[in-house]
Amino acid sequence: MMSLQTIELLLSISESEIIEELLIGLLAAPQLAIFFEKYPKIRNAFNKEISGWKIKLQDKLRQSAVPAVISAEFTLYKQSISSENALFFEQLDNVVKQLEELHSPFVEQAKKLSATAEYRNESFRSLFLHQWRKSLSVQVTTLHKSLIEGDWEQLISQLQDRLAINSALEPFLVENDRSSGHLWDMSRGEKYRSDCNTLIEYGKFLAQQPELKKLAEQLGRSYQPTSVDRKDTQYEKYRVMVREPATLPENVNGIFQSNDIVRMLPTEMVLLNIDELELEFYRRFLEQQLLTYQLKGDAWREQVKVRAISKTVNEQLPRGPFIVCVDTSGSMSGFNEQCAKAFCLALLRIAMADNRRCYILLFSTEVVHYELTSSTGISEAIRFLSQRFRGGTDLAACLSETVEKLNQQDWIDADVVIVSDFIAQRLPDNLINQIKNKQKKHNHRFHAVAMSKHGKPNIMKIFDHVWRFDTGLSQRLRRRWRAS
Repeated sequence: MMSLQTIELLLSISESEIIEELLIGLLAAPQLAIFFEKYPKIRNAFNKEISGWKIKLQDKLRQSAVPAVISAEFTLYKQSISSENALFFEQLDNVVKQLEELHSPFVEQAKKLSATAEYRNESFRSLFLHQWRKSLSVQVTTLHKSLIEGDWEQLISQLQDRLAINSALEPFLVENDRSSGHLWDMSRGEKYRSDCNTLIEYGKFLAQQPELKKLAEQLGRSYQPTSVDRKDTQYEKYRVMVREPATLPENVNGIFQSNDIVRMLPTEMVLLNIDELELEFYRRFLEQQLLTYQLKGDAWREQVKVRAISKTVNEQLPRGPFIVCVDTSGSMSGFNEQCAKAFCLALLRIAMADNRRCYILLFSTEVVHYELTSSTGISEAIRFLSQRFRGGTDLAACLSETVEKLNQQDWIDADVVIVSDFIAQRLPDNLINQIKNKQKKHNHRFHAVAMSKHGKPNIMKIFDHVWRFDTGLSQRLRRRWRAS
């Protein structure tokens, strides 16, 4: 069976033009235009995805087989083109009959044209074939659109879902254009429209706890980017005056041998006036032995040179990623649970804005892992927020896994945040030594967000900084009174 690409080539039809036409209509949609105008970086991410979609669709069209009726009609069309003029008119009635059997859209027009028998000449043949080619082009274009339709509807559905997700989560997760672009990437794939209500609820709760939000911002922004001094070699042009022999000398400096006729001594000219010595003149000229004046002079001109200059540059390295350990024990349930989840949501916002990775470890009697800034970050965030807090507290197991995580290349410059009430058992001495080694030799910082004033002091000593957010009833009432 004939391929669609073969017919396209012979009919000079470009499937890319058909796809481009559909995309232009899509990009002209007011909803997309407004969204891209607000977040230009999302437009760049969208263009990359569309390029991949176009390539995939073009491959699909090229590999598609043509329906038998169109293939048969196109074969008949090729035979008519290649036939001689006399043979074409001899077979014309039979061609029209075959078109009728194939139920070709061109058959009615072909009958009308063939009825004008008296005008059957070269012009008639050209007109007939031209109209037939147009009919075939319309059929192939219609076939294109029917093949594209399913993928096109799927693309529109995906875009609508992702626009809905981005619009719903924008007030809670979008801080700048970079974070909006990251949110667009995270919304790819599965449909989250219904589950995003969980994210929205915790976003609203965070807005009602301004001190918690401020704490997350202080903690996130306090991670100052490290700087390194490096040698930077730059090349600089400079100008100098150089002294060199002048093109027009200033005075006579002596006599020397050369072939410079302009500065030749008059005595040498005598040789040319004597027939017997004329050949001697030419010999001395060729061998550069003519006596000539030696002139000398100096000139100054500007010359451009290049020199290397080494400078010490203080280069700011980007901030490292977060590793956030969240206590999910039974003592953290209730209001503490809401605060811990909202705090992680605030850190996620900061991580997206600063292009930093955010990794969550939940610990109670076991440790559960989530990476909120991965390509499936929204799904991971929803799973995390849906996690129930119950069980005991095994802080040692969580910190042990965190230390192992810090040994990995991708997390070698990460900082650790522990969100807990720190009502837990004493940490093993070897684990404390490992943490101190990370702090001293590798400059890792361990931060604690204490959600209770009853945390054990011995555990709190290992942290570089302790951020306190008392969730006791009296403090909650006091914060509400301040807000009102």
